Amino acid sequence: MIQLGKCTLVAFAALLGGAQAMAYTFDPSLPAKVGDQIKQDMAFMATLQGGQSSALHAQIFGKLDGAGYKKFFEDRVTEIGYNSCGGGNAVACVIPFAGSSRMWITDNYIKFSHPQISRLMVIYHEARHTEDDNDNWSHATCPTPFNDEKGNEMKSIWTGAKLAGQPACDITPFGSYGSSMILLKNVSKFCTNCTDKVKMDAGIYADDQFGRVIDEQARAQIKSDLY
Repeated sequence: MIQLGKCTLVAFAALLGGAQAMAYTFDPSLPAKVGDQIKQDMAFMATLQGGQSSALHAQIFGKLDGAGYKKFFEDRVTEIGYNSCGGGNAVACVIPFAGSSRMWITDNYIKFSHPQISRLMVIYHEARHTEDDNDNWSHATCPTPFNDEKGNEMKSIWTGAKLAGQPACDITPFGSYGSSMILLKNVSKFCTNCTDKVKMDAGIYADDQFGRVIDEQARAQIKSDLY
């Protein structure tokens, strides 16, 4: 699950095609306002275009292309429902024993005033957690203390919750934090039909999520690919 302050297993999903078709369904438990926001976000994601992408992005998602992002989700998520996901800071979650292709959303998805691209970061983070073949890309425990390169305490960009000692980090570029930041960093650098604001926001949130990749070899691989 992804949380605003910490994350366990989660998945999110749904992209809309040109005809507004959805390959996943909404459970009746999902509030209409949450479902409407998901539809809007996915419709936007399906429009993205890029002339190029980084090597890690190509390995995970393929080209920077809305149709490819649509397929990525539709291959993974079949249903989106409503759940507290443990409450507190949770935004969404996948509960593998209840079916990895089902994604659960909380009110926090629409509660905070974050840019659209950051909600999509959450969605793609969670889609990665649906992959049973990779043990759902479980997270690593963040170190204690946990500070950034400037010595500042690491906190959630969503809520300000402290991350030290929480299961909210990754040790591979291919986990949920690594892959979602790779996606956003590519959008910030290579999207050809995004506004400057979207690209700026994508870069800010990507850089923040990069801080959650704590293995030095993984960090070096991402830096070589994107920085």
